[in-house]
Order: sequence, then structure tokens, then C-alpha cells
Amino acid sequence: MTQPTVPVHWKLVVDAADPHALADFWAAALHYVPEDNGPLVEKLLSAGAVPAEATLEWRGRAAWRNLAAVRHPQDPYDEESGTGLGRRLLFQRVPEPKTVKNRLHLDLHPGEGARGDEVGRLTALGARVLREVREPGGAWTVMYDPEGNEFCVH
Repeated sequence: MTQPTVPVHWKLVVDAADPHALADFWAAALHYVPEDNGPLVEKLLSAGAVPAEATLEWRGRAAWRNLAAVRHPQDPYDEESGTGLGRRLLFQRVPEPKTVKNRLHLDLHPGEGARGDEVGRLTALGARVLREVREPGGAWTVMYDPEGNEFCVH
């Protein structure tokens, strides 16, 4: 008997100096929802299962010190842990700074004729324009997120 095809649960992991601030940027950029792991973090802290040094307070809630994630608002999530079960971005703290061009990047497609407004909105959120590209196949704007990760707006 053939198993039904189920969409793949995935997350894209991004190294970050400040995972919480970068998660906030990408939540706003993509209209995603920041994951709230607060109830799970508090439960594990009160049970003595994790040290307080592994956590911090972010935007008034308990959070993991070195991890923050955002998820698509229509995708399912685990209510106990706050973890998304669909399309997500996970930002993990790393000690080293970004030094080279991304090998993977996001392309944002705001819709026909909306690129300029979207670039303005993203710039107001903390992104920077790297360059404008115009080729026979199309035009797009290459941008940096607040930590210098490249992405494109088409």
C-alpha cells in the first residue's frame, strides 16, 4: 500500500550574532510569526532540566539564549513547545561573524509592481540595498538583512 504524500516539514537554519533581533527582522519581513517557546522554557527551568544561563528574557517572555525561530502563520505548531511544524527559519547564535557571500539566500516576491514599496519597507526594518539588477530575464534588488546576509526582492 502506498503512503500518502505529506509535505516535508523543514526549517532553514541561519547563523547569527543576535538570533532574537534577526528573528524579529525576518518575522516582519516575511509576515511570519515569532515562535513563543516561553511556556516550554519556563517549564524546563522550573523542573531544573535546563540551567538559567541557557535562557534569557526577550520581549517579555522566556526564550532560549542561543536560538530563535519564526514560522509561517498558517502552518501548524506544537502548542506545548511553541515550535512550528511547517515552514520555519531558525536563527542560532554563533561566535564568528559572517565573512563571505551566502551560498543560499531567500528570494522575496511581493507581487507585480510592488518591488519598490517592498524594498522601502524592508529598508525601514533595517535591511540595506546592495545593488539593483536589470537583466533581459528580469529585475530585482539585492539586499542585506541587519547582519549582512544577502537576499533578493523581485
